Amino acid sequence: MDILPILATLRRHKITALLIVLEIALTCAIVCNAVFLIAQRLHRMDMPSGVAEHELVQIQVVDIGDRPDAKARGEEDLAALRAIPGVKSVARINQLPFTDSSWNNSIFLSPTQTQPTLNATMYFGIDVLKTLGAQLIAGRDFNASEYAEYRDAIRDPKLTPHVIIITQALAQKLWPGESALGKTIYFDPQTPLRVIGVVAGLIRPSLSEGEHAAQWSTVVPLRFSGGGSYVLRTDPGQRERVIRAAVTALKTLDPKRIFRQQRTLDDARAEFFQGDRAMTGLLVGVIVALLLVTGLGIVGLASFWVAQRRRTIGVRRALGATRANILHYFQTENFLLATIGIALGMVLAYGINLVLMLHYELPRLPWFYFPAGAIALWLIGQAAVLGPALRAAAVPPVVATRTV
Repeated sequence: MDILPILATLRRHKITALLIVLEIALTCAIVCNAVFLIAQRLHRMDMPSGVAEHELVQIQVVDIGDRPDAKARGEEDLAALRAIPGVKSVARINQLPFTDSSWNNSIFLSPTQTQPTLNATMYFGIDVLKTLGAQLIAGRDFNASEYAEYRDAIRDPKLTPHVIIITQALAQKLWPGESALGKTIYFDPQTPLRVIGVVAGLIRPSLSEGEHAAQWSTVVPLRFSGGGSYVLRTDPGQRERVIRAAVTALKTLDPKRIFRQQRTLDDARAEFFQGDRAMTGLLVGVIVALLLVTGLGIVGLASFWVAQRRRTIGVRRALGATRANILHYFQTENFLLATIGIALGMVLAYGINLVLMLHYELPRLPWFYFPAGAIALWLIGQAAVLGPALRAAAVPPVVATRTV
């Protein structure tokens, strides 16, 4: 079909055509970036933790302070929890993934270094790897003689163990392409820590350092007698029963005990990413609303033009134009407007992405979002104009020519 008559008609309706082009452009720009943001949120919510999430439960009690019998009471608690049927392993750990509260340390590669290389989180407790289910891929776990009491190490740094286990992501960041085993890192100039093991993954409790640092974690052989959480590993189907049994066992040892958390790690993850799910739902709603408004705008514009051109359509029908010709005319006209709007929308989408990259540290919008957005808007445009176009094609030539 010759598009010159279509362009001539659009020039006589500049304002109306411009409004629909701007609407399509704005929709294209927002939808492309919104879909990209949704993909980023879904990727964030699906990030691996490196632990046996579906097998873990957390029992957190209120810490009543530095008691002289804290170590003995802790051992008594652990023995009672290990005796629960179905429990595979128990540990008292300073922190857990998806709790949004992180114990962090600066990492130095030499004792004379003035600025830290990076910041990493620190897990500690007995049997951390075994209980969490973190996979050791190189080196070994700690042995009994390497553990020290956390409170003693705080009072006297010389008592801090000099061995450490780190994640593969942290190892590659510190020594790209090299084996981390035997390497030394420092929390401070007086505390050298030799890497004896590397785990495949162990996510940080908080993502405040950014997703790129999510797997920068360390495990230190410190015994934790007060505070923290009891973590129990069991079969997925027994978690609720184990939680009830663990609370009963701990209350039996101390009826006055106050519990802060009683949950599975799946529950902790769901709560941790609650904001991301809400944002994803909001963005989906925005996309649906924009596409609906754009589709209705195209329907309204096409219906208006059909009503205005009723006599012209009748003349064309009388001169031999078929219903298919009229239908294709309106579809082609809409396709041209949509194409111009999409082209402008892509430029606008790129500009919005640059702003998001600058202020919110988002990655660059991948190129394939542009053709995907264009195809979606083309399809919506053609579907929206179909009804008015069919009504235009159905105008009888005799009725149209009698309309003045």
